[in-house]
Amino acid sequence: MIAPNIPEMMIPSFEQAVKDLPEEKLSSITSVPMKSPTTTLILAFFLGGLGVDRFYLGDTGSGVAKLLTCGGVGIWSLIDLFTAFNRAKRANYNKLRLYLH
Repeated sequence: MIAPNIPEMMIPSFEQAVKDLPEEKLSSITSVPMKSPTTTLILAFFLGGLGVDRFYLGDTGSGVAKLLTCGGVGIWSLIDLFTAFNRAKRANYNKLRLYLH
């Protein structure tokens, strides 16, 4: 199930890109590993000050920065708590976009 894991506004462009794919690539698109937005939100809530949510999404650089600053003295962690769900969806969309091209 791909659609719930990408931003809603990106679904039409994703459907358009998938429409012209060859059958073998279309059947393998479901095997692209997706990050769960819910898991990202849970990690941001419980371990956000340590940057674990950033590491989970593959953003190692900002994960280390968040870890060293204790979540930006809490401010960065608070902001990430509200944006975690959409960041996971954008990361999934970018991964799919790279796969399609």
